[in-house]
Amino acid sequence: MHPPLPENVEAIFQQVRARNAGEDEFHQAVREVLESLAPVLVKYPEFAEQKVIERICEPERQIIFRVPWQDDRGEVHINRGFRVEFNSALGPYKGGLRFHPSVYLGIVKFLGFEQVFKNALTGMPIGGGKGGADFDPKGRSDAEIMRFCQSFMTELHRHLGEHTDVPAGDIGVGGREIGYLFGQYKRLTNRYESGVLTGKGIGWGGSLVRREATGYGAVFFVREMLKVRGDSLGGKTCIVSGSGNVAIYTIEKLQELGAKVIACSDSHGVVVDEQGIDVDLVKQLKEVERRRIADYATLRRGARYLPGGNLWEIPCQVAMPSATQNEINGRDARTLVANGCIAVGEGANMPTTPEGIRVFLEAGIAFGPGKAANAGGVATSALEMQQNASRDSWTFEFTERKLDAIMTDIHASTWATAEEFGSPGNYVVGANITGFIRVAKAMLALGLI
Repeated sequence: MHPPLPENVEAIFQQVRARNAGEDEFHQAVREVLESLAPVLVKYPEFAEQKVIERICEPERQIIFRVPWQDDRGEVHINRGFRVEFNSALGPYKGGLRFHPSVYLGIVKFLGFEQVFKNALTGMPIGGGKGGADFDPKGRSDAEIMRFCQSFMTELHRHLGEHTDVPAGDIGVGGREIGYLFGQYKRLTNRYESGVLTGKGIGWGGSLVRREATGYGAVFFVREMLKVRGDSLGGKTCIVSGSGNVAIYTIEKLQELGAKVIACSDSHGVVVDEQGIDVDLVKQLKEVERRRIADYATLRRGARYLPGGNLWEIPCQVAMPSATQNEINGRDARTLVANGCIAVGEGANMPTTPEGIRVFLEAGIAFGPGKAANAGGVATSALEMQQNASRDSWTFEFTERKLDAIMTDIHASTWATAEEFGSPGNYVVGANITGFIRVAKAMLALGLI
């Protein structure tokens, strides 16, 4: 059960549900933000008078298109592509592309809605958007993925630009896909507009730390949550869901800061390594050889594999959900709390269900919601855009210091906002209100748009 919304806010939510029928993930994301906003409307009545909430909940533009492509056997396939340009009050639309069979309009809208507030929290001049396709890159050859990316970009390019809309990667879209997408964009426009895509290769306009940024940033946020409680990551036992980009670099930074990660996962099962996950082996398996995490247990002495296992049943002090949406439910959250978990940092987007979030908050553990904790990826994308605009290239250490400073500031601002609005220590309230106010004030300043 959700907590009741104030009558005026409930009416807005019902309108959103009616206008976006069947888009459950989008409804969930909107409600989670609306639950925080009642005190904001008291302090800023102009937000209600100017219907800012209603405007924020309606994307500025939704693009759906056909993506035809041919596999290596010559068979023709048809996929559906999306780009939801949600809000540009603070800057050009910014947000990743996801290639996964689960992608449909509701997923893209939920991700784009979250992105609006996440991007606002960074303090960078970027709006929010998201995109992708219901294409499954698993098992496809490089040539097939190239043909799909070229077909996808042939349509999408007309909606992009470094001052208009700047995509990046997400699930199923890594450096290889970004390369193919950028190559087709360059080919179609006859411009080397390097700021139009982020997550590029280091040799052709990319930024050091971008690959690591989401995982590193989530760890920095958890470090700050523990610091205000007089604690640290040193010696903590951790579990990290997933074994893709976010998970890998979450594991790496946790271990650099003295924690021990004992388990990670993929969609088929869980690997447990009480010695501490060998992150270099995970990188080799997932980034280079594109193999299943099950193979880790065959190559690492003492590790064990749990096919179809539930990662959240493994006792830990810090949990980092870094895979996909709604992966921690209420029962999982209660198990984590009972097993001694003291902190959760969301590296993925909306990985905890509303019931799970309530369990964590009621237990008083440090809970870092995704729109704050995983903002490091898009923050470093904005740093990549800065380097592209100035034809500059920064060192790894310089860029990481900037990322650390941004995540520390996000923690400080969300902590202070939660205090101001009567919910001390509640980063969900702090993140939602901080991001909303920044976007809402910009929208009012720009007139009725």
